Parts: sequence; structure tokens; C-alpha cells
Amino acid sequence: MISQLHGTVAEATPSMAVIDVNGVGFELGISGTTAAGLPQVGGKVLLYTRMVVREDSCTLFGFASKDERTMFDKLVAVSGVGAKLALAILTTFSVPQLYAVVMAEDDKGMATVPGVGKKTAQRLILELKGAFSKDRSLAGSAVAASIPLPLDVARPVAPNAMDDASAALLSMGFTPAEVSLALSGYDGADMRVEDLLAAALKRLGMDA
Repeated sequence: MISQLHGTVAEATPSMAVIDVNGVGFELGISGTTAAGLPQVGGKVLLYTRMVVREDSCTLFGFASKDERTMFDKLVAVSGVGAKLALAILTTFSVPQLYAVVMAEDDKGMATVPGVGKKTAQRLILELKGAFSKDRSLAGSAVAASIPLPLDVARPVAPNAMDDASAALLSMGFTPAEVSLALSGYDGADMRVEDLLAAALKRLGMDA
């Protein structure tokens, strides 16, 4: 089993990376979060990996941190959640954000993930909450880890509107460079994610 790869970035998109390890190129599926943290082509990188084997395929996935890989494992363990949806969720939320969303039973926040409707959001939260209640290691910070009940959380989904807007744009297929340009000049203060996305898409020439 391949658990990690340390090599050079040969190619990268918001959903895929090719890592050259001693002349062998490994293609990995990645989340927008991991994509945003990759160095430029030619740069060195360490990615933690998970291989998913199906009857007709064998696919390798890469993650910027062990926590992201662990969260991926928990997501694909949920009935009906495949690798593609798991990566979409990890593109929309950081690991601590996802932990907070689940523990707060925020189905509206979960439903912001592309491809996740209200019923799927509720099922995801139901199935993940039990696992998270027994394992707080994915909370990511002392503040998030100390949340005992949903009532203690005012709004855990978007502690930083810029981060959420950036993740959403990456999930749409824009490159990290395009996202940076589209959001330049904004700090996210007093702005909703929806407003930031509308402004960014207008800059990118995709306004209605």
C-alpha cells in the first residue's frame, strides 16, 4: 500500500496532480484545498495518499495532511459517498470546518457542497457525528475540539468568507492563480460568501 509520495510536481489542476518520484509519474485525485497548497510545477511536495480499489479501477488520491486523509477515509465509509463527493466536501470545507459543521448539525452548511442536497446533507451529518463524537482529533484546534453541543456554535461553517469563496471557485475548475486574481482586493470582512463569489465571477467574465 502506498501511504505517501515525496517528489516533484509535474502537473496540477484543481482536482488532479501528477507527482514525479524518481522518474515515475503518479497521478492522484486531490481536493481544491490540497491543490491550493501545491507548489508550482517543478517544486517539491509531500502528499499523504490513499489507494481506492474497485472492480474496474485502481485510483490514487493525495492529501496535504494526514488529517485530510483521515477525513477522506471517514467520508467514503459513509454509504453512498464515493471518492468524487468526498473530495468535493474537502474542497468546500477544511477539516476543522467540516468537523464543526457535523457537530453543529448544520445541514444547510453541508448542503452548500456541490452535489449534496438536503437529504444527503442530513444523512452525512447523522453518520459522521457518531464517529466524530468518539474521536475529536479532527477538530483541528482547542476551540473547535471543546464544542460539546450544537447550541454552543453560532456559525462554524464560515469563519473566513475568503477561504470559503476560494474553495468554491477552485471546485468550479478555476486555477489557484485565477482565484487569487478574482479575489484580490477583498478581505472578506462584512461580506457574505455569496457576494464574494458574485464579484469574483464577474471579474472572471462569468457574470449573468
